[in-house]
Amino acid sequence: MQLLQSQTPSTDVSAKLAALRSLLIAQNVDAYLIPSADEHLNEYLPEAKQRRKWISGFTGSAGDFLVGQEQSWLFADSRYYEQAELETDASLIQVSKVGLDDHKTLEETLEALGREAVAAGKTLRLGYDPFTLSIHQFRELQKRLEPCGVVLVAIADNLVDQVREQQPWADAEPVADYASSKLFYLSDTFTGESVEKKLERLREKLKNSGTDILPITKLDQIAWLFNLRGWDVPYNPVFIAYAIVTAKKAFLFTNLNRIAINIHQALEPYVTLLPYAQYAGTLKSLLTPSSWVLIDPKRTTMGTYQLLKSSAGRLLCKISETANPIEGMKARKNATEIEQMQQANLQASRAKTRTIYWIMQQLAAGQSLTEAEVAATVERNYAEEADFQGLSFNTIAGSGANSSIVHYGTPNPEKVLQPGEFLLLDSGAQYASGTTDDTRTIVIGDPTPEQIERYTEVLKAHINCAMQKFPKGTTGAQLDGITRSTLWYAGLDYGHGTGHGVGAFLNVHEGPNGISKQVSEPLEPGMVTSIEPGYYKPGWGGIRIENLYVVKELPKADNSSDNEDALTWYGFESLTYIPFDQRLIDCDRLDARQRQWLETYYQTVLDKLTPLLNAAEAAWLHQICSL
Repeated sequence: MQLLQSQTPSTDVSAKLAALRSLLIAQNVDAYLIPSADEHLNEYLPEAKQRRKWISGFTGSAGDFLVGQEQSWLFADSRYYEQAELETDASLIQVSKVGLDDHKTLEETLEALGREAVAAGKTLRLGYDPFTLSIHQFRELQKRLEPCGVVLVAIADNLVDQVREQQPWADAEPVADYASSKLFYLSDTFTGESVEKKLERLREKLKNSGTDILPITKLDQIAWLFNLRGWDVPYNPVFIAYAIVTAKKAFLFTNLNRIAINIHQALEPYVTLLPYAQYAGTLKSLLTPSSWVLIDPKRTTMGTYQLLKSSAGRLLCKISETANPIEGMKARKNATEIEQMQQANLQASRAKTRTIYWIMQQLAAGQSLTEAEVAATVERNYAEEADFQGLSFNTIAGSGANSSIVHYGTPNPEKVLQPGEFLLLDSGAQYASGTTDDTRTIVIGDPTPEQIERYTEVLKAHINCAMQKFPKGTTGAQLDGITRSTLWYAGLDYGHGTGHGVGAFLNVHEGPNGISKQVSEPLEPGMVTSIEPGYYKPGWGGIRIENLYVVKELPKADNSSDNEDALTWYGFESLTYIPFDQRLIDCDRLDARQRQWLETYYQTVLDKLTPLLNAAEAAWLHQICSL
């Protein structure tokens, strides 16, 4: 039985592609690029901005879609290999599995198309919406493609939006009505820092960098800076807005109708509130030939960059390209934010632990369970905790073959958990105090020796990273290799990163920190990251073990106190306290340090959760936390 299906019928996809291709002819372009991101480079999008999903049927949170006059291509990484094939019609869309030797990347595909055009005496004109590509993405494409005869053509009005407006499609959300959630203000009790103080710190950083204007397009940066939250984007407590900060003023551009009078009054001394549509005009009005504008090429769209130029293409100001300072400020949680994150993740740990207990009790009583019932139960348990705001992402409850689909986000009400299968439960919640994300993999019934072996190897990888101490300046890429080392020795690996940054009641995925091959940002105290190694085999199943951790500075050794050259060492402190499936752990495969870490972790789980559980749950917890 096909367990994951496209939400868009093939006939609709075919009609939508035909309508888009007619616009390609009208715009005199040969192909059109549809990235996952929107005007704010969001990973999770409002329904009205899910252009790639709407026109292709593919629901993954990442992946680019390229539409030519006769062919179309979807480019998906290893997290979505299976999902992309299941959700798209192969007669309409060619799925390119990026990372496999016989599959091309977006750039390679366009290079080949460009060479074909040159051979025919033409150039390939590639249309794109400049507000959906970062400056960095545009430049990388331009550098690779122009030598191959590809010309990038900016088209002001998004072509997918135009297709939506051509006829009354049944599944098209009104684009103009999506930024309407009520905003709410977070007090210093939750944030640990006032808007005034944040602006002071930010302006000091601008001054030190020699800049005086900062346009801000990323929604989590805006929400963090102004201590505001909203629900314009599913699972992310952010709101559609732009902002500009100068040496003297701060502007916030959003739908003003959803801001209560008390929020107006709280922000009024520090922030000028303006309608969303006035962003472009206001930014242009601030520019002078002597102005220095700070632009983060990876977190600013080409659309904003083009606002800094005249109609003739001449720069209206001076530009300093560097990382947006808000990104690092937001990532380094203060003491209050860490305390709040500890509380939120303890609540989520209790909810997840109670869910696992419920699963075990239901199965022991001979009850059948479906993936959807598991997902509903963990959400219900999250909601019973204080200050629950919603999920932090769509729950992944994949059993059997579905557990190998890394971002399987459609728990099936007809898929019954079967003996001998894995259940991979990856879920998280948003509380007023913080954001959570954790994963546990359990086995239904008795495990096989192969399941035990591979689960234990994944657990070892998790422990190796979690217990690693590292010197100041260590990057996520370095820790990624350390995490994978024992898995590689066993001939195993996983296609996704080892960890991602997590916001403080913000996005469940945030930068600049993370643990993966691509992350060059050093890990620093206050940063929160997941650690989530895994193993996935299509048809067989998948394993992932994930906790959240906060980076802490370790006490200096006694013998280094007089040594000025002694290194500063960091380590991880867990925010997540949920038991592992003891039936899947082969303790003989753990070395002494790994076993000690596990014993210490289990004791902390017992200490933290036992007072929060009822007698039956606590007794079960003590039983499964023994090695």
